[in-house]
Amino acid sequence: MTTIAIPFDTLAFVKELESAGVPPAQAEAQAKALSNVLQKVEETRLKELAIKGDVEAAKIELKRDMKELELRMVIKMGAMILGGIGLLFGLMRAWPLPVQYVPASQEMRMPAPGQGLLAPTR
Repeated sequence: MTTIAIPFDTLAFVKELESAGVPPAQAEAQAKALSNVLQKVEETRLKELAIKGDVEAAKIELKRDMKELELRMVIKMGAMILGGIGLLFGLMRAWPLPVQYVPASQEMRMPAPGQGLLAPTR
């Protein structure tokens, strides 16, 4: 991982401390310590951004995978429905439903008026 340092002018920091009355050795030590702290902060921030970027990439990949899975499920469901319909028609052809055969010479006759189920009772 490449590190991008926060711009920090250590020389200007040391001169500022010396002008405030801090001994030169102590000012240099403080500048070095602050520089190290800023570098660690930047590394931590870069790691967090990398993790966040990985999470975003994972979300995008997950959405794509879910969409692909949805399409595959639709195709499989359609195939199962068509297969079931084909199986039903195949079974109906192999074992047809019994149908009563009525010869063409017989006619269906209606009962004469006043006879049958709806005739008035006396």
